Amino acid sequence: MRIHNVALHVHQAGEGYPILCLHGHPGSGASLSVFTQHLSQRFQTLAPDLRGYGNSPAKAEFALSAHLGDLAAVLDHYAVSHCLILGWSLGGILAMELALKLPQRVRGLILVASAARPWGNHPPITWQDNLYTGIASILNWLRPGWQWNIDTFGRRSLYRYLVQQQTPATYEYLAREAMPAYLKTSGAAHRALAQALKSRYNRLEALGQIQAPCLVLAGALDRHIAPEASFETAQHLQNSSWICYPNTAHLFPWEIPQQVLQDIDCWLSLHPEITHL
Repeated sequence: MRIHNVALHVHQAGEGYPILCLHGHPGSGASLSVFTQHLSQRFQTLAPDLRGYGNSPAKAEFALSAHLGDLAAVLDHYAVSHCLILGWSLGGILAMELALKLPQRVRGLILVASAARPWGNHPPITWQDNLYTGIASILNWLRPGWQWNIDTFGRRSLYRYLVQQQTPATYEYLAREAMPAYLKTSGAAHRALAQALKSRYNRLEALGQIQAPCLVLAGALDRHIAPEASFETAQHLQNSSWICYPNTAHLFPWEIPQQVLQDIDCWLSLHPEITHL
């Protein structure tokens, strides 16, 4: 589909109440399969590749705010009058922005490893970090989930800040979904995010306008968006539930997928008004 002169690719699955699923940076709609494969059994999931990501090329520079117009057009294209939005990392930021821009269309938010005032405590990156990450990534691409690679290179690489439970299953997600998404993330997308972060993005004071129920999920050892930042966001939301998972990091849905999906299902059962057609 073409939106604002951008060829936007959307991964659509299932039928029923629409859930708009927004990926992080770097990412793609396909990298949300841990959520969409489960949720599409009961709902319609729409997981776009954001502009400049995946199979949605960016032909020119753009600001982060351009995603909002693109996403509103996605809802229009699929005739979505109201929906639930699930956003992971950057996707959570866009989810909150859409709820502020289109309050009548957003009935609920699931914010995964995200924050309205994002900050982290990632240590400085060394050349050894980059070397081990490159080796671990190549070997994991060739042989996903190889325990020897995890123990030898993965635990010394930057993956140690992204996941705590470095299991073969988690590394299979990294090979199958993270690596292709990383390779397809455009320079324009990198620059758009960098510019937003440079401007010290902070939407905490606006969150009181969001009345819809919100589920805020965080990894206790997240170095990219600190759990304290996610908790701060939950506190500023009018109607939020907060869960922080011990011994997990920024990619915790790939570390403990069954627990995360169970908690989402439980939250949805407590808020049937969100997905009522």
